[in-house]
Amino acid sequence: MNLTAVRQGLLLLLLAGHSGAQASAPPPSRFYPGPLLADPGPTVPLSAQDYTDLQALFGRVRPATLRIELCPVSGCAEPSSVGSAVLIGPGGLALTAYHVVFQAPALSAMTSNRRRYAVKVIGYDDQNDLALLRVNVPAGTPFLPLTEAAPGVGEPVLAIGNGGGEYLRPKMGRLLALGAQAGRADFPPGTMELSAPLVPGDSGGPVLNRAGEVNGIISFIRASASDGSPNGLPAEAAGANITAYAVPITAHDQRLAALRRGVKRDAPIIGVSLSGNLALLSDLPAKQFVVFSEQLGLQLGQTPGAFFNLVVSGSPAARAGLQALLYDRNNRQIRGDIVTAVNGKRTVNFSEFQYALRSYAPGEIVKLSVLRGGKKLTLKLKLVGRSTVKN
Repeated sequence: MNLTAVRQGLLLLLLAGHSGAQASAPPPSRFYPGPLLADPGPTVPLSAQDYTDLQALFGRVRPATLRIELCPVSGCAEPSSVGSAVLIGPGGLALTAYHVVFQAPALSAMTSNRRRYAVKVIGYDDQNDLALLRVNVPAGTPFLPLTEAAPGVGEPVLAIGNGGGEYLRPKMGRLLALGAQAGRADFPPGTMELSAPLVPGDSGGPVLNRAGEVNGIISFIRASASDGSPNGLPAEAAGANITAYAVPITAHDQRLAALRRGVKRDAPIIGVSLSGNLALLSDLPAKQFVVFSEQLGLQLGQTPGAFFNLVVSGSPAARAGLQALLYDRNNRQIRGDIVTAVNGKRTVNFSEFQYALRSYAPGEIVKLSVLRGGKKLTLKLKLVGRSTVKN
């Protein structure tokens, strides 16, 4: 973590008089500003023959890919967000990233001939960022097979998406690693790491091997500065290095079988978030907690724990009376609850708090150990599915 950059960003936040950023639905591509837990090392560039082969493959498979828009089938003047998807079976079955369709009131899909069709979400797996769709495409519309086995590290891959304002365009690279961990509870675990230059709008698109088989669904992007330091710049920004991550999928994947049965698996939440510049402190080390609290006048006390700057109205957290960080314009201080444990398991920052909550399921009750103004409290909350809480 670049602690100097975090401190500067937080000081700007405090001087601007913000009381916390407003929550919003996840964008169609998600940025992770910083390195993952492992570095796969240098990448071997694709050869001229690799590019030739993958470009030829793109021409064959493009008709089975989709542009997903937050827009009704009729009367769609200007979509508010764009993602990608791929047809994987007859009858219009398609896979995408769940965050592309999360809480979308009206969805439509456009095929490579730019015709628009209705979309229905059949099933989803929030934690693994997968969703199965039924798209009302005509009979005989091409679809792609899923791979029977996991790919090998170093293999060339073709990704197809709608990033950067383009329409179902190819992105080529290599598979850098399997089982990559984001280090964030709200991002999928065990992903494929790719060197393909993906950008927002590509999420939900397919990752294919040389045989034209789908072996992954694009999920999120890591953005870092050209010198390797983390930042939150858009992928198109000059000097930003982009590494992409996709959820692996195979023909016999049990997650896919569940989606076909119509299973809708929510991630458990209580309705709090840490956003804006404060999000840079989501994994603040315990030894830095007091330092930042004192330097920024946060009034967080001496005991490290999870803090947050938004409690969603009507959520379990709101009903339990959890208090978000609040900026006091009169004395320029911040106050709010600090969560130090979930069911007795110690948490020293917001990231650990999220991981602890996600080890349970919606409907379960958790007991939070809370510090409020230095006083110890115990609050019981019932976890709910993320899709049931409106941001």
